[in-house]
Amino acid sequence: MTAAAGNPARTRDEDAIGTPPDGPTLVPAERYYSPVFARLEIERMWPKVWQIACMVDHVAEPGDYFEYRCGPYGMLIVRGDDGVLRAFQNACRHRGNSLCTGSGSALRELKCGYHGWTWDLAGVLERVPNRKGFGALHMSDFPLVAAKVESWEGLVFVNLDVNAMPLDEYLEAIPDDIAWCRLADFRCYATLTVEVEANWKTIADGYSESYHIQTLHPELLRCVDDIHAPQQIWGHTGKSDQPYGVPSPRFDGALSDEQVWDAYVYTQGALMGAAEGTPFPADQRRPGQTVQELIADRTRDFAASRGVNLDWADTDRITRLHQYNVFPNMTLLANADHLTIMCSRPGPDPDKGELVMFLMTRMSPGAARNKPTDVRVGAEDAEPGLVLTQDIRVLPGVQRGMHQPGFTHVVLSGEERRVINMHRNLERYLDLPESDRMTGGISEPGTFAPTT
Repeated sequence: MTAAAGNPARTRDEDAIGTPPDGPTLVPAERYYSPVFARLEIERMWPKVWQIACMVDHVAEPGDYFEYRCGPYGMLIVRGDDGVLRAFQNACRHRGNSLCTGSGSALRELKCGYHGWTWDLAGVLERVPNRKGFGALHMSDFPLVAAKVESWEGLVFVNLDVNAMPLDEYLEAIPDDIAWCRLADFRCYATLTVEVEANWKTIADGYSESYHIQTLHPELLRCVDDIHAPQQIWGHTGKSDQPYGVPSPRFDGALSDEQVWDAYVYTQGALMGAAEGTPFPADQRRPGQTVQELIADRTRDFAASRGVNLDWADTDRITRLHQYNVFPNMTLLANADHLTIMCSRPGPDPDKGELVMFLMTRMSPGAARNKPTDVRVGAEDAEPGLVLTQDIRVLPGVQRGMHQPGFTHVVLSGEERRVINMHRNLERYLDLPESDRMTGGISEPGTFAPTT
């Protein structure tokens, strides 16, 4: 197949570091635990950025609603009687009570459970009990306060700033770069929210670099090239992509094909419908066929068993994982038959946060749509696969370490450029003085200046 967007021709010298900087980038550690810094984020950043809230399937029918929370902020996403998707600040205009919690269906109106003020699904105030007591109260003066809402490929994003740039502009190159993957064919069957004793940035950093694979994920290292993983930075967004089904060059060719296969089955086997311990299919191997090609064949067969045709996808599209980061807190991981969305959100204090995973599967065209199941668990009960569980388990220790008096700065390499880019964007939204900014490292070309 010819190279295309998101599937360019690769050369072996494209590594994850790129051009090494003159020195490391130093990020003040207090950003990860300071209540003062967290308040700046709440005041200047979170109300200005696009955030993934839910799936279109959560709010597909008139009367469907979904409550999205981020720190102290709450937004209510509602499908109106006219079929239009709207979002509102989740506050009664009388005394501020939240109008809805959780998610649900068959909503006919938005009625405050405290004093009974009632709005229609378009946010127009319809009823005020004992209205005479307020004197000259004009109903049109008190609509629900709107937030901005847009969808892309089945994902619903919200922004408290109604004057924010359009979502497609915010996503920059991502929609075109991932168009080949046909994201709209995926369905979210569940969301998993994990309560973690770590700052939202500590969580996000874990899915913004591959430097930790060699140490934290030794099983995964045996079936992924963590070195030749080129990265791009666009502005609000960035990207890395990695080949799976090959051993890390760190092994210097010491692993057999069987060992690479066993590692892939152990860490990623569910992606090709292979149970743990599935043996290397030596009897099915064609002359000269690589482990990657075997994995691609097995993945196509597994997809076909679900009624999904992957004949359009070559081996690279099936085995190369494309990871997109969207400031401030979201990552999208995709290949031809895999999609997982992850995001982090602030918790009740800077040392707590949430990791939210949108778990997806590709479906055949015309497949029925259903509301995802939403599950919340503590970190001690979360086991979303070997690799992600390892990621979750390490986070509290990282967060505790940030507090130590001798740990003044996070030290970042060129490979961790997506973490650096997150901080670069954060500095701009927070309008930090030069004395409080990162030092060292290199500047990325073409980064943006956010609107205010």
